[in-house]
Amino acid sequence: MATTNLNIRIDRDLKEQAEQILNELGLNMTTTINVFLRTAVREHGIPFSLKPDISDKTAVPDKTAVPDKTAVSDETAIAAVKEERKFATDDNIKGYIDINSLRKAFEA
Repeated sequence: MATTNLNIRIDRDLKEQAEQILNELGLNMTTTINVFLRTAVREHGIPFSLKPDISDKTAVPDKTAVPDKTAVSDETAIAAVKEERKFATDDNIKGYIDINSLRKAFEA
C-alpha cells in the first residue's frame, strides 16, 4: 500500500492532551488519524455527530434530536484499531488511494 504524508497545524496544548490520552489507550496519532479517515470514508461523512459545546450558553438544545446511534463500544473501537494496524503493516493487503481506484478493482 502506497503511503503519503499529511501535515496539519494544531494547537500545541491540544496535541499534547490528545497524545497523553492516546498513549493511555496504546495508540499513536498516526494510527488514530488513519482510523478516523478510514471510518469517514466508510461512513461517507464524519463518523460522529457534531454538537455545540454544552458549556456554550448561547446553544439552544434540540428537543427533537434523536439519540446518537453511531456510538461504538470500546470492543468495536479496539477491533478497528487492531484492523488498522494490520492494514498499515501487511504488504499483502491492497490499498486504494481513492474511490475510483477501488471501483476499478471491483469491476476487474
